[in-house]
Amino acid sequence: MISIVTWLLSLVAFCIFVPALVLFAQVLLACLPVRSRPEEDVRRPRVAVLVPAHNEALIIRSTLASVAPQLLAQDRLLVVADNCTDDTAQLARSAGAEVVERDNDLLRGKGYALDFGVRHLAQRPPEVVIIVDADCQVGEGAIDLLARRCLEASRPVQALYLMRAPAGAGLKVQIAEFAWRVKNLVRPRGWARLGLPCQLMGAGMAFSWRDLAAVDLANGHLVEDLKLGLDFCRIGKPPLFCPDAQVTSQFPLSQEGLSSQRTRWEHGHLGVILAEVPKLLVSAVTRRNAPLLAMTLDLLVPPLALLVMALVGVACVAWLAALLFGITAPAWVATGALVMLGVAVLLAWGRFSRELIPFSVLLYAPFYAARKIPLYLGFLIKRQVEWVRSKRDDS
Repeated sequence: MISIVTWLLSLVAFCIFVPALVLFAQVLLACLPVRSRPEEDVRRPRVAVLVPAHNEALIIRSTLASVAPQLLAQDRLLVVADNCTDDTAQLARSAGAEVVERDNDLLRGKGYALDFGVRHLAQRPPEVVIIVDADCQVGEGAIDLLARRCLEASRPVQALYLMRAPAGAGLKVQIAEFAWRVKNLVRPRGWARLGLPCQLMGAGMAFSWRDLAAVDLANGHLVEDLKLGLDFCRIGKPPLFCPDAQVTSQFPLSQEGLSSQRTRWEHGHLGVILAEVPKLLVSAVTRRNAPLLAMTLDLLVPPLALLVMALVGVACVAWLAALLFGITAPAWVATGALVMLGVAVLLAWGRFSRELIPFSVLLYAPFYAARKIPLYLGFLIKRQVEWVRSKRDDS
């Protein structure tokens, strides 16, 4: 009996230790000085900026205004008004964008909108396609930098995509902004320090036309960007992180919008972990595909709140078993993982987020994690499987 308990606890402790170790390594690497890149004289390719939009009348003009000044005469700005019931298409046209409208009540989701847009672009294909969500602001010079890096590397390129807490946001949204920064800035920066690829993040993604036309975009996957990055890595095109190009968006202020957004992202991420990780690990090892292995290890790191809860739970159970049965190894492994997580969070805050949130807000993180328990129970009981647009604050 004790041997079975020891084996099971050791397995669980190891499984939770791995993502903590990956996170710890990524944060440590991210804290190292950035390596300077030699300037490359790469010509500016012809670009199409593709903007999928579903009922985005409130913000579409602001998004297009951040893109249009960065385009050259040879470039295109295409908005896909996807199943819209508002004035998104009309407002986009008045802002100078090329607009196509898609209506399909059965096939819903960003992936279908992207596929529709790409098929329209095929009539006069660009050299590089850059995808920008309709609720984003594109930083100055980002389009030019993404286009040139994509042409130079012949790989998908991901900009730094950050979510901001709106003015007056509560502690929960501030913690969410910090967790997003760890996920989209710190961790990919750490992997990039070793020349390893990053996950695609949904906005600020650049693809060569030949590469994008070769993949299947038409799906309603909850995290279509995550799936797309893995698909590219499988075919030898691992995404490249480009933090000098920046795209920003804002968390919804409404509880309904924030909740639906978080549920879609986290249920989708956990679903990919369960469905894809075993196959990805086997494929990466058997094919000796180091970039795919790196992306798979990165994918293993769950949302910070879930990782905190899992580590605390495993550590408590392991120490209880140590007291009852004298089994100490799993307890020390779980405790070591918990210490690594704590150090990683403190380093990420001190190096990358000190100006973002005060340390007092960071102390709220355990309570933030506890408040997300219903979300994770929902994944076990009634998982979200269909794409749902996050509700905006005024829509």
